[in-house]
Amino acid sequence: MRLSLATRIVLGYAVVLVTFGAVSLFSVGEMHRGQVELKLLGDGYLHLSQDTAAIETFHKSRERETERLSEEKSVETRRALIRLSRKYFPPLMHEKLEAAQATAAQLEGFAPDDEKAFLAGVSQKLKELGTRYTDYEQVAEAAYGVLELDSFDPLTAASRVERMRGTENSIGVSIRLLHAALETRIAERVARAQDRERRTGLLVVLLPVAAIAVGLVVFVVSARSLRPIRTLTLGVARIGKGDYSAEIGLKGEDEIALLGREFDTMARSLREREAQLRQKQQELLQAERLAAVGRLAAQISHEVRNPLSSIGLNTEMLEEQLASAHFDTPAQAEEATGLLRSVTREVDRLTELTEDYLRLARLPQPALQTEDLHGVVERVLAFSAAELERSKVKVVRELAPEPVYASIDEGQLRQVVLNLVRNAREAMAGGGTLTVRTALDGEWAVLEVQDSGAGVDPSNRGKIFEPFFSTKSNGTGLGLSLSAQIVAAHGGRLELLDRRPGATFAIRVKRA
Repeated sequence: MRLSLATRIVLGYAVVLVTFGAVSLFSVGEMHRGQVELKLLGDGYLHLSQDTAAIETFHKSRERETERLSEEKSVETRRALIRLSRKYFPPLMHEKLEAAQATAAQLEGFAPDDEKAFLAGVSQKLKELGTRYTDYEQVAEAAYGVLELDSFDPLTAASRVERMRGTENSIGVSIRLLHAALETRIAERVARAQDRERRTGLLVVLLPVAAIAVGLVVFVVSARSLRPIRTLTLGVARIGKGDYSAEIGLKGEDEIALLGREFDTMARSLREREAQLRQKQQELLQAERLAAVGRLAAQISHEVRNPLSSIGLNTEMLEEQLASAHFDTPAQAEEATGLLRSVTREVDRLTELTEDYLRLARLPQPALQTEDLHGVVERVLAFSAAELERSKVKVVRELAPEPVYASIDEGQLRQVVLNLVRNAREAMAGGGTLTVRTALDGEWAVLEVQDSGAGVDPSNRGKIFEPFFSTKSNGTGLGLSLSAQIVAAHGGRLELLDRRPGATFAIRVKRA
């Protein structure tokens, strides 16, 4: 797998940082272990060894006193030695044992895990020595009881003193073994610390050298990878001066090559954007012309509407007068009546046309409320039922199972749906099927009107919503344009879907 430039540089410097970090952590760890080792030896094992040495020395003194006591001939001297032994030896020995046990317990609190088992064994041996010294005191009292007498049986005295010496020798062997074990442990820890120090020194030298070597490799790789930046800079400068035809053309898979390709894409996008801006300018000019035409049409419609009303009223009055007028022949009467009806039809058509122009120019803002699109559909279909039936149009409802609520102006949207239904009916001159659908699509409420007619010619699809464009011989070209404006005022859009048969128009409004 190829790594990108940024990934390679970051990984390289990360390796350098990790190496130096490892050196630092290793040094700190070794210093900490060294401190623990020194504390273990200086504050722990040495004190514990000194305590056991003091116990051993004190026990040897006890053995010498026992030897002197067995050899002493004077009763008074023996009694004095026994009193001193009873008074000083037991408490001092127990005090030394308790001091050694306290040192072992303190040492076990901060010692590493590999030392805890050994220290637990030392504590157990010291506890056993305390128990054995308690038993020894009973044996010593039995011997003292005989030696204190003015006269005693030599065999009994010798037996009890010999038992006392045997107990002392056994305890002395245990003390010496414990002291030797401590000395051996100290020697092992010292040797281990020396080995660690030598190994640490070697690693502390080698790791920084390795980190420096890695840093040099990263520097060389970074320098080689960053060479294309100059080419990229020159290409960007050309683009910045407006030369959007400049192509940088960097190859590779790293970030600089990707950036170069992105700049090439940006240049192409800018060229396309300029073309779109030119198109938008043309559309804006067209919109301005249409707005001017709309204002002119509104003004003309306003001026024409009143005369049309007068003409329509006068025509109706003339038709009433003709009903009572006298003609030479019935054909003349029928001809006059037909002319007046033609005038009336044209006046009505012109009146409807002027109303369409005025609605296009003065479209009111919708008063939005939450409405169910199913209700709008049913009201429009009920209103159009007679003319749909006369045109032999079958209505198919494909409504959503649940209500489709939308934020709409019910009157304006009903006008849009009615316009689409009438267009569909006119597109099916010999009859057909009108399908009305409702659905929910994310944030949109959708209402579709589909006919089974010939559909919209592909060449006219882009112009179908333009004002004054119509494919009907007598159409004004305002119906779909007005409908699109009404839906846009609702925050939605009116679309011509690419669906067969016939034409399918979809109204998308905000879901409530």
